[in-house]
Parts: sequence; C-alpha cells; structure tokens
Amino acid sequence: MFYVLKLTVFAAVTIPLALLTTVFGLVDRHGKLVYRINQFWTWILLRLGGVTVRVRGLENIDPQLPYIFMVNHQSNVDIPVLVQSLIPFQLRWIAKKELLRVPFFGWAMWATKHIIVDRSNPLDAVRSLGRAKERIAAGVSIVVFPEGTRSRDGKLQRFKKGGFLLAVKTDTSIVPVTINGSRQVLPAGAWRLRSGAIEVIVDKPVSTEGFRPGNLRVLSDQVHQRIAANLRQPATPATAPNMHPGGFDNQNLEKQGI
Repeated sequence: MFYVLKLTVFAAVTIPLALLTTVFGLVDRHGKLVYRINQFWTWILLRLGGVTVRVRGLENIDPQLPYIFMVNHQSNVDIPVLVQSLIPFQLRWIAKKELLRVPFFGWAMWATKHIIVDRSNPLDAVRSLGRAKERIAAGVSIVVFPEGTRSRDGKLQRFKKGGFLLAVKTDTSIVPVTINGSRQVLPAGAWRLRSGAIEVIVDKPVSTEGFRPGNLRVLSDQVHQRIAANLRQPATPATAPNMHPGGFDNQNLEKQGI
C-alpha cells in the first residue's frame, strides 16, 4: 500500500514537471534551464525510492569545464544517479529516436536537448556527432556508457569506440566514473526501486591529446582499467534481458570513419 502511495506521488509530480519541461524547451536552445527541472525530478525519484548516493572524487574535476563522462552501466537507475552525483554539470545523453515516442519522458528528453540518434539511418550517426560537438562547445558534458548496454552479470564488458571517437574529435577530456550498487537497487527487467546505497567514484580526467582515430583502443583500454579498478563485483547476478535508454551508435560511427 505504501509503495502504491509513493507511485501516486511520483506520477503526480512527473506529469506536470514533464509538461513544464516541454513548454520551456521550446525557447531553451541547449536545454540548460529545463535541465534543472530534470535534476529536481531525479532527486524526487531517488528520495521516494529510498536510494542514497555517495560520491567520491568530485575534487578531481573542474565544474567550469565540459567533459565526456565514461561510466559503467548496470541499471536504468544509473541515469538519475549520475544526474544527482554530478550536480554542477549539465549532462546530456545520446539516446535512440524511439524514446521520443514515450509520453512525458520522451517529450522531456527532446526539451532538454539530449542527442537523439536514428539508428536505422547511418548518416544520422554522423549528424549526431555534430550535435554533440555543439553541446560541448556550449559547456555541456556528454555521458557515454562505453559498454553499449547494461552488463548482465555486473562485470565490466569490452568498450565500444564511438564515445572515444567523439572525445578525440572534440578534444575533450574523458572522466572515468564507476557506479557500484545500482544493480542491487534496480535489477535489469525490474521496475520497482529497492532502497539502498549507491556509490559513485569519479576518477581523474584522461587527456585525449595525442590520440587519433587509429589508436583509440589504447585510450579505451586506459579508461577501462580506471573504471575496473574501482568496480566492486555484486553478490547476485542479473539475468533479465537488457533495456538500454540510449548510447552512442558506435557501429555506424565507425563505418563512417568518424
């Protein structure tokens, strides 16, 4: 009964906030103002779910600079966790076009100016790189889940190259971020948040200076090692199928040589 009450409160807050975000998004070129509404929404979500977030390493990064945050991915709750962990930063994701059709959620994504990609159109991957460059130039940071999807067993998977390509092309430093505990709070395939604590570890930035599209694997391995060093293996495996909110279309970008 108490959980139903929390869901009712969450829905009662989400609908007007999504509508407000959509309206203001019409005149908010980079979505910077409406992103503050997103921060309030994610705070409510985590509070109602009984989720606490502990952040370590914020002193490693400059809130005045845009970064590309590379993050391990184990749960759909990773996104609100990152929004709350990196409060000084404007964050945008690269998300698939289909999510725009989701009522309220999709509208808010559009209004906040996340980078939408049509995965059925290889040329749109190229255009999405241009949109990402515009966001970074405006002081917005990009979040990339380099594994490409959520990890089913909690282990760090091999990284795809798309996000690293973006970092090199825009000469933007990469910040490795490790999330521990999100898989226990919201396992894959589940929609009910469990109360618990999530740890977010922010590592020192990795410079992209000297890297080129031809040696991205060296850069990728360096970031992979940083994230893996802070990753704590969960006690229970996740077995449900993946449902990922977005992520860079690495294959299309690589085909285009970008």
